[in-house]
Amino acid sequence: MQLTSLDIIFFLAFVAFVVGFAIFMSRKERDSTDYFLAGRGATWPLIGFSLIAANISTEQFVGMSGAGAGNAGLAIASYEWIAAITLVIVALFFLPRFLRAGIFTIPEYLEYRYSPAARVVMSLLLLTMFVFITTVAVVFSGGVTLDIFFGNHTYPLIGEVTLVKGIWAIGLVAVIYTAFGGLRAVLWADLVQGSALILGGAAVTLFTLKAAGGWNAAMAHAEVSKRMHMVLPSDHPELPWTIFLLGIWIPNLYYWGLNQYITQRTLAAKTLRAGQLGVMFAACLKLIIPFVIVIPGILAPLVLGDKLQPGMETANDPVYPMLIRELIGPGWRGFVLAALAGAVISSLASMLNSASTIFTMDVYKRLIMPSASQISLVWLGRITTILFMIIACVLAPSLADPRFGGVFKFIQEFQGLFSPGILAAFVVGFAVPRAPAAAAIVGMVISPLVYGVMKWPVGWYLTSKYVFETAETRAADVFAKLGTAPGGFDRFMGYLYDMAFLNRMGITFVIILIVMAIITKLAPLREPRTMPVSQNFDMQSSRSVSIVGGAVVLVTVGLYVFFW
Repeated sequence: MQLTSLDIIFFLAFVAFVVGFAIFMSRKERDSTDYFLAGRGATWPLIGFSLIAANISTEQFVGMSGAGAGNAGLAIASYEWIAAITLVIVALFFLPRFLRAGIFTIPEYLEYRYSPAARVVMSLLLLTMFVFITTVAVVFSGGVTLDIFFGNHTYPLIGEVTLVKGIWAIGLVAVIYTAFGGLRAVLWADLVQGSALILGGAAVTLFTLKAAGGWNAAMAHAEVSKRMHMVLPSDHPELPWTIFLLGIWIPNLYYWGLNQYITQRTLAAKTLRAGQLGVMFAACLKLIIPFVIVIPGILAPLVLGDKLQPGMETANDPVYPMLIRELIGPGWRGFVLAALAGAVISSLASMLNSASTIFTMDVYKRLIMPSASQISLVWLGRITTILFMIIACVLAPSLADPRFGGVFKFIQEFQGLFSPGILAAFVVGFAVPRAPAAAAIVGMVISPLVYGVMKWPVGWYLTSKYVFETAETRAADVFAKLGTAPGGFDRFMGYLYDMAFLNRMGITFVIILIVMAIITKLAPLREPRTMPVSQNFDMQSSRSVSIVGGAVVLVTVGLYVFFW
C-alpha cells in the first residue's frame, strides 16, 4: 500500500517541525556545559519524556513487537516492567552520587572513585557499544520501517527507495540538529517526539484490537492466549524464568544507571529533586509501554495471517510496520509513521550526542588536549557526531542477515559483552570503599572475554564435532537428533551453548565479582578515595520521590501476578 499525499504531508511536516523546533530552542549554546549538559537546567517533565524518547525507538517498536509475535510473547515486556523498578533504584541510589560529584560523564565518576585509567577503559567500552552496536541497530530498524512503507516505489529526486537509502535518510536528519544544538536540542526534540510516540503507539494498539474483534475476542484465540504470559519455562531459549534471579537486572541497571546516553539527561538536572522526579516519571511511563508495543505484536499473527513472513518463530521484525501499513488509515498512518521516525531520530540523536560527549570530554580533553578551549570542544563534539553517524550507516545494512536473530536480540546480546563488567565496577565501587582501581579495570576488561568464551568458542567446538544446521540450532536438539550420548564435557558445553544470553550475563557478572573480590583482598586501598562534591547544587530530595517509587514497584508486581 503506497502512502497517500496526506500521509506524506503529515510525515514531512512533523520531521521538519521537530528539527526546526530543536534548533531554535538550542540556538544559544555557548560552552561545553551548554552543549553537552544543556546548561544543567533540565526540569523533571523534560527529563522524564527525554528518557522515554531516547529509550523507545524503532528497535523497540520493530524488535520488541517482532519478539511478541515470536516465541517470547508478552514475556518480552520484562525489559520494560523490570526497567520501571530499575529506574526507582537509579533515582534513589545512583543519581544522588552522580549529581553530588558534578560529573559530565559516567566514566568521569570512575576516575574519582578509582583512577584515570578506569575512566579511559570505560570510555572506550562505551564508545564501542554506541558506535558499533546501538546506533547501528537503531538506524537499521528505522531503515526497515521506511523500507516497508516506501520500498519498491519511485519518487521524484530520490528515485526508488531502498533499505540503504532509508538508513542514510534517518542518519542525516538525526545528525543535523544533534550536531548543531547538542543536548538541549535533543531534550526539546524528545519532548515533542515522546508525546507523539505514545499517542501514535496507542493508536496502533487500538486499531489492532479493533481488527482482532476486541480484547475478549483476541484473548479467546489460542495463538494469542499462549503468548500472554510473563513467566516462561526454564528451558525457554531466550527468556526462561531463571533470568529474574540475576540476568535481566544486569542490562537494566547498566542501561538506566550507567549508560551515558540515558544518564546524560539526569546529569543535566536542575536539582536532585528534579532529576529524581524525572526518573520516576519515566518509570511510570515504562509501565504502559508494553501495551503500545508488545500487545500489537502478539495480535499480529491473528490480524495479519499469511501476510507475515514464514519461518520467523523467534522474531519477526517487519510486524509493526506491517500493522501500520495494513490497519491504519490515511492521515493517521502518516502521523504514526512520523512518530516512529521521530523515535528513531530521537534515539540516534541521544546516542550520537553521548558518544561525542565521551570522546570529547573523556578521551580528547582528558588525554590529548587538557587545555582545549570551550569553542574547540563544542566543534569537536559536532565533528565526531557526524563521523559516528557515518560509521553506523555504513555498518547498519549488515543486520539484515537473519543469523543476528532480530534487531532487539542483537542489541541485548552484544551489549552483554560489556555491561556485566561495567556494572560490577560501579557496584563494588559503591559498596566496597577499599576496592582498588586494578579490580575495576580487570573486571571491565575480562567481561567480554568471559561472556565471549561462553558464547562463541563453545559454539565453534560443538559445530566442529556435531552437525549444526544453522547458527540458531540448539545443542540439545542436535544430541537428540543424532541419538548420541555425549560425554560429560560435551553435555556441559551444550548447556553453555543453549543458555539464554541473560543467564550468560548473570554468570559473567558473578565471575567478575569473584575476581574483583580476590584483587581487593590481595591489594586493598590503604584509605578510601575522597569523592568531589559539586558546589552550589541543590541536593535536597523530596518525600514524593519515595512515594512514587513505592507505587511503581507495587504496580509492577501486580502486573506480573496478573499476567503470570
